Amino acid sequence: MTGLAAYGHLPFPIRPVPGRAQQLFGLRFANPVGLAAGLDKDALAVTGLARLGFGFVEVGTVTPQPQPGNPTPRLFRLVKDGALINRMGFNNQGLAAMVPRLQRIREQDKLVDTRLGVNIGKNKVTELSAAKDDYLQCFRAVAPFADYITVNLSSPNTPGLRSLQSPEALRELLDPLKELQQSNAQMNVPILVKIAPDLTGPDIGLVAQTLVALEIDGVIATNTTISRPDLHSVHRDEVGGLSGEPLTQLSRQVVAQLHEELAGRMPIVGVGGVSGVDDGAALVAAGASLVQVYTGFIYQGPGLVRALARKL
Repeated sequence: MTGLAAYGHLPFPIRPVPGRAQQLFGLRFANPVGLAAGLDKDALAVTGLARLGFGFVEVGTVTPQPQPGNPTPRLFRLVKDGALINRMGFNNQGLAAMVPRLQRIREQDKLVDTRLGVNIGKNKVTELSAAKDDYLQCFRAVAPFADYITVNLSSPNTPGLRSLQSPEALRELLDPLKELQQSNAQMNVPILVKIAPDLTGPDIGLVAQTLVALEIDGVIATNTTISRPDLHSVHRDEVGGLSGEPLTQLSRQVVAQLHEELAGRMPIVGVGGVSGVDDGAALVAAGASLVQVYTGFIYQGPGLVRALARKL
């Protein structure tokens, strides 16, 4: 991350790899490949990451107050499976640290064609009944500097967070965010919701119907999974969210069902198990308009970004 931050200060221009440009939720994406939230949690290396050719970079998850996250060790490489397990627990420096960085990025005006998303969450100590206050605080703080905001309801590493994906909880949380979004021009930033891959078929349908009814701008599918398919690495039994190749089929299935339920009423960002061009193409074929990478990027490096952007 230190190297990427330094890379962002180099003088040559920042441009996404040429690819299939699209206009989605009011934004132009120069190519359909993005970095998923969770790598640059505090917006420390946005311009350096953008130099790698991404069409969009998503930072966070940020919470109102700083928090250390879960005890270490909390991140495990499952090399034989092309996977990671993490139980980070929304470790981040909080809004007070992130917002000035976002402001500097905008003042420097380096991200001409790279879209910037901010992923927001609640603090661990905040009761679920007060979760909307944390999300509202985050939204107000980052909206002036974000191209879009992702509401993270699906991390398995914050106790109770996934219960906010029920239709009733979604309405209670997202209604105030929509009101804030529509309150003035500065807050008028697209809202995306990130969902879990572990939802059942009927639950995916209910979530889709609720998001459409609330006029949410987009959905990201999916976060990490708590399921454990057949794994071979020594860390296979660690607690946390599993990402990477074992998630490929599951995320594709969720994207396909969402696509059927939404019937074109909302763009889908597909993420999960994208380790090569074929994986990205399969997510697009399943219904995703954009694709994000994380674990595949860790294992494959920047070449994966360029290959996906040129082929999708």
